[in-house]
Amino acid sequence: MTADSKRGLFITFEGIDGSGKSTQCRLLADALQAEGHDVVLTREPGGSPGAEEIRRLVLEGDPDRWSAETELLLFMAARRDHLERTIEPALAAGKVVICDRFADSTRMYQGLSRGDLRAAVDQMHKLMITREPDLTLLIDMDPAEGLARAKGRQGKEERFEDFGVELQEKMRAGFLALAQEFAHRFRVVDGARSQGDVATDVRQLADAALKGARA
Repeated sequence: MTADSKRGLFITFEGIDGSGKSTQCRLLADALQAEGHDVVLTREPGGSPGAEEIRRLVLEGDPDRWSAETELLLFMAARRDHLERTIEPALAAGKVVICDRFADSTRMYQGLSRGDLRAAVDQMHKLMITREPDLTLLIDMDPAEGLARAKGRQGKEERFEDFGVELQEKMRAGFLALAQEFAHRFRVVDGARSQGDVATDVRQLADAALKGARA
């Protein structure tokens, strides 16, 4: 998949907070760019000016600031803007889009872990988003370790981490279940290893997807 390819490739990273997926996104983007691939590195919520404004609303403040239902509407609005302004134009231009979280996180956070809204998430996704990744890399790790890492960052965007380890445990189980539900695009990577070992596995899986897209 080079810059002049007609078909882009959409790769997403998922995992509990503190799993290291954001770091792996950057490492993969850097590696592919070094080889001449045209790469767009983006994130959710965010990835476009409007979606970044919504990001501040949903990731900062008191844990009970929004209900799961309100969060779902906000995340969907952010995703639609992101899709229109960043993801779809890049894929249409034949680029590799690497996204830190996408619809699977909404299926977990609002659809399962904070309520029983999975059916609503799927209905809204089918109506307003429709796009699924070509490859989803799930960086899996122990919830307690991941939460400790996430809290150690001491950033402003800790609203979900503040729900505690119980939410992270539900998230991990839910993500692993999603990996089985969408087995054709999910690949699970053991995140409880060195950054370099994880990156090696990630790169091999991405290379396989790139070869498949060129075939």
